[in-house]
Amino acid sequence: MRGIDHHQSDMFSYLSPEHRVRKDHPLRTVRAMTDEILNSMSPLFDALYAEGGRPSIPPEKLLRAQLLQMLYSVRSERLLMEEIDYSILFRWFVGLNLDEGVWDATTFTKNRDRLLEGAVAKEFLAQVVERAREAGLVSDEHFSVDGTLLEAWASLKSFQAKEQKAGAPPDDPGNPSVDFHGQKRSNDTHESKTDPDAKLARKGPGKEAKLSYSGNLQVENRHGLIVNAEVLEANGRAERDAALVMLEQVAGDGRITVAGDKGFDTAEFVAECRHMNVTPHVAQNTARPGGSAIDSRTTRHASYAMSQKRRKRIEECFGWLKDIALLRKLKHRGLFKVGWIFTFAAAAYNLVRLRNLIPIQAAA
Repeated sequence: MRGIDHHQSDMFSYLSPEHRVRKDHPLRTVRAMTDEILNSMSPLFDALYAEGGRPSIPPEKLLRAQLLQMLYSVRSERLLMEEIDYSILFRWFVGLNLDEGVWDATTFTKNRDRLLEGAVAKEFLAQVVERAREAGLVSDEHFSVDGTLLEAWASLKSFQAKEQKAGAPPDDPGNPSVDFHGQKRSNDTHESKTDPDAKLARKGPGKEAKLSYSGNLQVENRHGLIVNAEVLEANGRAERDAALVMLEQVAGDGRITVAGDKGFDTAEFVAECRHMNVTPHVAQNTARPGGSAIDSRTTRHASYAMSQKRRKRIEECFGWLKDIALLRKLKHRGLFKVGWIFTFAAAAYNLVRLRNLIPIQAAA
């Protein structure tokens, strides 16, 4: 028989979100790994909060909500709070019961910013990498490095002379009319008034210049997992500088290899790598004045060709971070905050990859 369209909702519900999420849902594996990591980070969270006072939002819930925003490409924190409010799946992942209230977007942002004071994102990424290493999924000898431009949350209209004198008030304070055509503007003489850390940069000759940051990754060559992330100012040298910083953290007594594109084929970078006991497997730039810094002593080995093949996996990481985690156009300002978000997004990418890799490893 036909059911009756009741409009009176039940007064009580005895179902928990745990029973409404299917057993094989992809988020269950991610939630289990995340909870294990957050439990191990409890001493770090204790150091960020005072012993007394009114309880704040638990940092574990803040980080789970931040993960959801990246995994499901939620474009704003206000929309994230709205989706957590009506989605049973999101409530379950964050750790909220069905009758618990959801935070205001401003409250969430202010509490989340407290975590910027500690190395939470770096530690979270390190813990994810350690889980992958325990599962035998990470190479400790062969790596790849690369960088990309992240467009800053700042308009070109805000890129003004550093010592600009106050003139007539703008016609529209919110969106003034600005005519900068024909003016010579550079990072030496101009800066963004809304995000001073952002620098004017372009991807290559003939490309438009945008206010950007330089996001850099180091991945291992076995499964393409991110092992380190750095954000620097886009100054033309950021990719090589960030690569040396990241390699210094993994270089030891044993020799390792690092693959890279032609942008890393400079005498200075190659010399620094060899000084750190790192074999540079970077692509040869024969068009460079003076020729390539990599000769046949390196390229004749089969491992060089393998590194050149595996290094392209780093582009998959950048693609996920920009398209899924929505880092193509940043929503945060300042080098420190952008670096925190970029690093945490790298950890989220690893969690997605581990969800698929760990079952395969267990079956093998």
